[in-house]
Amino acid sequence: MTFNNSARSRDQGRVRAVLGPTNTGKTHLAIERMCGHSSGMMGFPLRLLAREVYDRVRTIKGDNQVALITGEQRIEPPDARYFCCTMEAMDRLGGGHAFVAIDEAQIGADPERGHIFTDRLLHARGREETMILGSATLEPVVRRLIPGVEMIDRPRFSTLSHAGTAKLSRLPARSAVVAFSIEQVYAMAEALRRFRGGAAVVMGALSPETRNKQVELFQNGDVDYIVATDAIGMGLNLDLHHVAFAALTKFDGRRKRRLTPSEMAQIAGRAGRHQRDGSFGTLTGGGSRSGAPVEFTDEEVVAIEEHNFAPLTHLNWREAEPRFDTIETLISDLEARPEHEMLRGAPEAIDLSVLKRLASEPLADSVRGAGSVRRFWEACSLPDFRQVGVDPHARFVARLWHDLREGYLGADFVAARIAELDRVQGDIDTLQGRIAAIRSWAYICQRPDWVLARDEMAARARAVEAKLSDALHARLTERFVNRRTTILMKSLGQDGSALPVSLEKDGAVTVEGERIGRLDGFRFAIDPDTGLGERKMLLAAGERALPSILAQRAEWLLSDGITELSIRDGAIEWAGQALARIEVPDDFGTPRLAFGRELSTLAEADRAKLESGLLAWLERQLEPLAPLRSLAEAARDPEAGSEARGLLITLIDARGSIDRESAGLEHLPKEMRPYLRKLGVTFGALDVFAAALLKPAPRRLLHALNLDQRPLQEMMLPVLSEKGPVPAGYRLAGGQMIRVDLAEKILRAAFDARAKVAGKDRNAQFRLDLSLAISIGLEEENARRLLGSAGFRVHRARPLAEGAQGPVAPDGWTWRPRRPGEKLRRPQEDRRSGRPKAKRDDNRKRTKPGARKTDKGERPRQAAKPVDTGPARAGGAFDKLADLLRG
Repeated sequence: MTFNNSARSRDQGRVRAVLGPTNTGKTHLAIERMCGHSSGMMGFPLRLLAREVYDRVRTIKGDNQVALITGEQRIEPPDARYFCCTMEAMDRLGGGHAFVAIDEAQIGADPERGHIFTDRLLHARGREETMILGSATLEPVVRRLIPGVEMIDRPRFSTLSHAGTAKLSRLPARSAVVAFSIEQVYAMAEALRRFRGGAAVVMGALSPETRNKQVELFQNGDVDYIVATDAIGMGLNLDLHHVAFAALTKFDGRRKRRLTPSEMAQIAGRAGRHQRDGSFGTLTGGGSRSGAPVEFTDEEVVAIEEHNFAPLTHLNWREAEPRFDTIETLISDLEARPEHEMLRGAPEAIDLSVLKRLASEPLADSVRGAGSVRRFWEACSLPDFRQVGVDPHARFVARLWHDLREGYLGADFVAARIAELDRVQGDIDTLQGRIAAIRSWAYICQRPDWVLARDEMAARARAVEAKLSDALHARLTERFVNRRTTILMKSLGQDGSALPVSLEKDGAVTVEGERIGRLDGFRFAIDPDTGLGERKMLLAAGERALPSILAQRAEWLLSDGITELSIRDGAIEWAGQALARIEVPDDFGTPRLAFGRELSTLAEADRAKLESGLLAWLERQLEPLAPLRSLAEAARDPEAGSEARGLLITLIDARGSIDRESAGLEHLPKEMRPYLRKLGVTFGALDVFAAALLKPAPRRLLHALNLDQRPLQEMMLPVLSEKGPVPAGYRLAGGQMIRVDLAEKILRAAFDARAKVAGKDRNAQFRLDLSLAISIGLEEENARRLLGSAGFRVHRARPLAEGAQGPVAPDGWTWRPRRPGEKLRRPQEDRRSGRPKAKRDDNRKRTKPGARKTDKGERPRQAAKPVDTGPARAGGAFDKLADLLRG
């Protein structure tokens, strides 16, 4: 039992492993990459995740282009090109799609399902690109299993810090409590209902629909807490600030053990989202039966905070394509050991346990032939959704096989089993049991050759599961969420809308001296320490007083706080929040402001006053864009001519700088150039640009307004080392980047040097001093590359003969524009030094017959052949520079 993954990797597109902790945007990156290809397939560990990504891709590509395939559900439009699957339902070779991604690949080390993830990691490949997503602990295994894989490390967007222990009643808002048994989950949720008004509940046994609705309770702010098992650690994107562990041990199906640091980090990493920091800790009083408190060790805290875990040493593997000659042969193949050192034989999963159990019973005698053995194995592979263990599950499979070996399950029989589960009466545990059972029948109905009227039966099963999920969500909400609102007017003796609300200097909003929230900018937020029963009443009181409070804040902003304003991401920002989006018109005239909804409660007159003050401030900030405004005005002038207006529009769209080849100068009459020069347009050898827009102020402003998405060089330094994309206003010059106006200065000096000696001989050699380029910051070789892009060619001087004394002869230069279609010749380089070769005088070289020698037996010097310096690595050389000398 072997595999040859290296050959397969070479035949497919590149394989990239994107590894890192939680909250690094790995899945988001994979979605973007898949949507950029003509087709794609992604495999996920949970159908909840598959459904979430399916919905996201549908919004991008449309309903008819995206499919969802899980064990219990199949939505596959005829024209589907993008597939979101659970790992078991995913095509093990990638389905021939252009892009393939494997999410949470570190689950390959899981004893139950790990062999599935390992098989997809080894074999699923995209035609053009394959992306493996997972924890950083996966790196050494991936490097050994996939030769030539490209490794990409993703740092966490936010900081995760240890917050110690806390009482359940003192947990901060937007917290999750993690427990590892249903009894403990229920106990924690009940306590939070008493202390803080309620909690959402998330467990692996819940259906995806129920989990989504419970999560929605939390996300919408109906409750500030969520109690969950470790199911929360796998892909649930929650607006969490803190994760509190009620226990640090779990039963993994075989024994009770302490969580590994990487498992702790997977759960704790749900705190914090994007660039907002999060924290984790433990609960006071949640200790073991011995009385020992629940606490992280110092080593575990350091590992979680620094995302530093022991790397995986192996992945679990099982033969994915066993032989089906006999049941004995099938079992032998499934128990075979891998040959690769990074792979270990997978522990006996429940499907193999059921197969071995039933193989010893009389019903196995009826399993004869490869087709029957394969069908029998598929029946044994039915997932144990009910979590009842090997013996009860094996009896269910045996009953299923009794019907399957005769052919298909009758539609009436399946409909009756589904109808038995179509009851919403009962408590939480009863409904969870029915959902697990209906998931088994939904899986059975999805099999292509098990059930007659498959589509109808599958639709019935999904409808019953949805009904049971709604009922379970209602039971959980009824039991663990207190929706009654505490009425403050009972204690204060007055209507809550008339409460005396005031704004303090630090932004705190108080009612009779009691803090109820604060204003961050113009956004009102309830105090996080406020109980759920008080939230709605205090929020109503705060919102009723907001118009007058916001008017005070607006007046202060236009007077004392105006210096705190800034422009960022196309908006006016204050106190870290966007006040209004800036809409700059095409003519760069008076901008418009679009205020956020937090200012919607501001009175009309106050909002108009604020808008007027902000526009006056903005006009002053936009003064560096005056040159761009002048170009826009000229572009609208009909007397400028269509050719000049077209060039101006192109230059404006490029935000002040464009390479000469793209400028369309061949259409511009020569007599229009002086007119454009008066507007500040420079016609350079390689670029057409407005020099006034190459200064730091306009460049920073264009970037802050989101009008130029190219990389920004804030100081607009003359020369940069070549790292990453080329910033706006620069061009490549060999291994460096130079500002286009300084590149033009160097090239103009070169043309001036040529003009002094050229005369009538256009091919005459001239000397060129590179000190100007070097003083600007270009390295000598990079200066030659820049000159080469403009058609200048260097002729290397012959070095001094051995033993000769005196100064080295300077290099000669010539110029001619490169003709359209002419290929560049790069200088021939010495393989040892990496420098252009120069002919050496060597007495051992033979002299050609008839060649004249000097008295010392040396051949006279001959003119060195020209060496093409090549391009500056940014576009081709300018093909029509002859008009530069004239214009």
